[in-house]
Amino acid sequence: MQYMNWYVNSPYHVNPYYGYYGRYSPNPYYINNRQQPTRGQATWTEGGQVTQCGIPWSTNRYMTAAVGEDSPYQCGDILKIRNQSIPGREVIVTVVDQVSGYPANKINLHRRAFEALGANLSQGVINIDIIPSPELEEQKWGKYLLEVVQIAYPGYSVTDYNKTGETQMNAAQKRETYEYMLQSPAENIKVQGSVIYNTDTDRIVSFDIQEVNG
Repeated sequence: MQYMNWYVNSPYHVNPYYGYYGRYSPNPYYINNRQQPTRGQATWTEGGQVTQCGIPWSTNRYMTAAVGEDSPYQCGDILKIRNQSIPGREVIVTVVDQVSGYPANKINLHRRAFEALGANLSQGVINIDIIPSPELEEQKWGKYLLEVVQIAYPGYSVTDYNKTGETQMNAAQKRETYEYMLQSPAENIKVQGSVIYNTDTDRIVSFDIQEVNG
């Protein structure tokens, strides 16, 4: 995997929150509390053809990231990344790769995710908050709809999500409903997605997505 700016290769780049990266030691409290927001930094990359996770960088329309080898986050995990410098600029990414030598509070975003945070590529590195999304990981249909929404709305990044309902349709079918907040340089919109699946076979019967007001 090739990195696109010199900050990535500097082992002693100063982090205003944790001092020198070269001297960073993982905080046990952080490691054991994966649901808590963590301040850190993000760099960017164009990705590559091969990843340590076997998940392509193009997943979820390139809303993807790599984490350090000692990170508490694993392949396929969902993370919300917030730009500390621009209020409201957030993006949800999938972990697809690992970076040797990165501390637990530093990630490498795909260029498109970095730009979706409102960052200029010339910055090279930005201060962020890392917010795990374990609820979405556990709700596989919500994660499935997230991917559908990201494909259906090119040019938008998903900044938040919420499960809004669950209905037992009949003895063998259940509906789950989710709402996703999307952001583009021009507007913010809300998209509702629902999926009906067979609880016996765990197969999808139907799904739909639509924009909603408010």
